[in-house]
Amino acid sequence: MKTSEIRDKNAEELAELETDLRDQLVKLSVAKATQRATNTAQFQRVKKDIARVLTVQRERAIGIDGALSHKTEAAEAAKE
Repeated sequence: MKTSEIRDKNAEELAELETDLRDQLVKLSVAKATQRATNTAQFQRVKKDIARVLTVQRERAIGIDGALSHKTEAAEAAKE
């Protein structure tokens, strides 16, 4: 899932998405433990999606507009 898609969601949707992703991670762990996991790359993808959701939630909690701050940093780096 792209960060821009996550930023478009409201707080309730983010909380629901985080819960769904954590449930998915548990199911993958069970599948791995029972040797039914075929695509182990999904673990990394789900973990990164959870991290993206938590990052967006944290940015909103402390009042940072993450999309804007990344664009500003890139523009300042380009000037130098």
